[in-house]
Amino acid sequence: MSIWYAFWDMLPFEMFHWNFMKNALLAVLLMAPLFGILSTNIVTGKMSFFSDALGHSAFTGIAIGAILGIAAPTVVAVIFSVLFSLLFSFVRAKSNHAADTLIGVFSSTAVALGIFIATYGGGSFTKYNQYLIGDILSVTSLELLLLFFVLIGVLVFWLFASNKMTLTSIYPQLASSRGVPVHLTQTIFTTLIAVVVTLSISWVGLLILNSLLVLPAATSRNIAKNTKQYHGYSVLIALIASIIGLCISYYLGTSAGASISLVLGIFFMISFLFRKVGG
Repeated sequence: MSIWYAFWDMLPFEMFHWNFMKNALLAVLLMAPLFGILSTNIVTGKMSFFSDALGHSAFTGIAIGAILGIAAPTVVAVIFSVLFSLLFSFVRAKSNHAADTLIGVFSSTAVALGIFIATYGGGSFTKYNQYLIGDILSVTSLELLLLFFVLIGVLVFWLFASNKMTLTSIYPQLASSRGVPVHLTQTIFTTLIAVVVTLSISWVGLLILNSLLVLPAATSRNIAKNTKQYHGYSVLIALIASIIGLCISYYLGTSAGASISLVLGIFFMISFLFRKVGG
């Protein structure tokens, strides 16, 4: 971290002379590829609202951790979200319901349980507001290290299972006939989403977290001509939008997560117009 701090101290960027902004930038550079990579499979697999459901489960885990008096409720949130994703994968494999129906069931149940626990005994909900809006400026060096290892884990999974995941998302029966462990692949993928969503919720905010996992791939799909471009553009779009959004939040005093989400929304509209012109 000292090298990272010293590097930005040498450059003429006033906003990055503050250590909390240096941490925020590093968090953005680690989170953006995660969002970009996961986004492509989320959109392809038509699971756009699954991250939203996981965010609700993460909030429930945080509420449980706070009620139990645990100093780091995020740990409880990660465990709860992983269990939530595993349960979802199990029910999805055994049920005839469409994925969006099951996501609606799990999401509504999770958010109801979270609010119930948070307000149990007349408790105040306001202390959980930070998880609704998020604050990327609060990220610590330890959390950045954890985020780095999560990024490595996601990259390894993507390198070895990207094609399998795409085939599983589009043609699960064909994937199964070709020896692809469909249920295992989906379970690992949903578990990774659970970890990423839970770790990001306190920095990005529950209210707009889902947009960061959908808009990069949705924008990329408008301009990509092949699968390689689809994945590459998604990561690049997430990176550029995240850096621009962070700068906007600093100079205008706005929420970083909301600023990034708005930039992504603008990118989507521009890519849509280019697609229409090109068509």
